[in-house]
Amino acid sequence: MKDIKSKILYNRQIIPGYFKATLKAPYIANNSVPGQFVQVRCSDATEPLLRRPFSIHRVKSDRVELLYEVIGKGTNILSQKKEGDVVDVLGPLGNGFTISLKPSAALVGGGIGVAPLVFLAEELKKKKINTTVLLGGRTKNLILCKKDFKNAGADVYISTDDGTCGHKGFVTDLLGQYLSTVNCQSSTVYACGPNAMLKRVSEICEDFETDCEVSLEERMACGIGACLGCAVNIRGKNPETKMVCKDGPVFKANKIIWQ
Repeated sequence: MKDIKSKILYNRQIIPGYFKATLKAPYIANNSVPGQFVQVRCSDATEPLLRRPFSIHRVKSDRVELLYEVIGKGTNILSQKKEGDVVDVLGPLGNGFTISLKPSAALVGGGIGVAPLVFLAEELKKKKINTTVLLGGRTKNLILCKKDFKNAGADVYISTDDGTCGHKGFVTDLLGQYLSTVNCQSSTVYACGPNAMLKRVSEICEDFETDCEVSLEERMACGIGACLGCAVNIRGKNPETKMVCKDGPVFKANKIIWQ
């Protein structure tokens, strides 16, 4: 982990409300694994004071890509940054996905939860793991990164709440269908998205006795476990509290005590 000054090489809107940014950050790029994140200081002013967490979307040579949604003051400020501007970035942070040696994998992404899964899909391709990607969104125009996943060699299936693309319903419906057609003990499921989706993913994988890792989306103020603001309860002989930023954001799905 390092705190660095990083030049913005690219920062543009891809669909209304969603942006991609590329940062020149050799240390972070060379030391990251899929599922980790960075904390970005979006403004030099005291407001907003706290950094904002962003999943590492992709890594290319000495560059780190971020995919983010504008949802508050910090991300709005970041979206207005220009090429050549410099931002303060802390990372890489957290623990990433475990790259299983099983022959197949399914990636389940809901909304902006696809952000860390492209990096993962590209790593799975390098390992020659047969990858299926299940993408969910409210409507067709909010399905992100389909082309990126296809370029990583994955089979891509889509669900939308309103039926404007692919299956009408939840992306977890597709997961159940997928697991019913494969050798579940030879596959690993990885997921990122809203907690309600992740809880259902965990339940389905438990039913099919399939290994599953999830990346939790939580408010993370410090990024290093000091502020205790992103606690999650973990199963065990003696249940314990873990910090999503320090101990995660990736956890084994069956270890989480879902609310």
